[in-house]
Amino acid sequence: MGVIYYANYLVWFECGRTEWLRSIGKTYAAMEAEGVFLPVLRCEIDYHAPARYDRLLAVRSRITRLTPVRLEFGYEVIDRERGTKLAHGMTRHAFVDASGAIVRCGFEMLDIDAR
Repeated sequence: MGVIYYANYLVWFECGRTEWLRSIGKTYAAMEAEGVFLPVLRCEIDYHAPARYDRLLAVRSRITRLTPVRLEFGYEVIDRERGTKLAHGMTRHAFVDASGAIVRCGFEMLDIDAR
């Protein structure tokens, strides 16, 4: 069939999220060293076309919602060669400490403007 396994999109979302954080000067390792973790609370994916083996893909990631205790990312997976949107989705995260308790730190942790 030549079609990529559907659950790989979640891995691509994680890569997109990680690179987005890196683009603002943060890493998961640094956040965890500060005692803040971002477990996934919810994820959604809408598939538009299949991703195929040996195609170049791009993942576009952005914050769609940020509160002092939660963070949501939106994603688009694009076939770079054809410009086709293959899927879009979201993940919702909570800011928690090592014990799993909610911590309030949204805007300050990410060092971005409240929009």
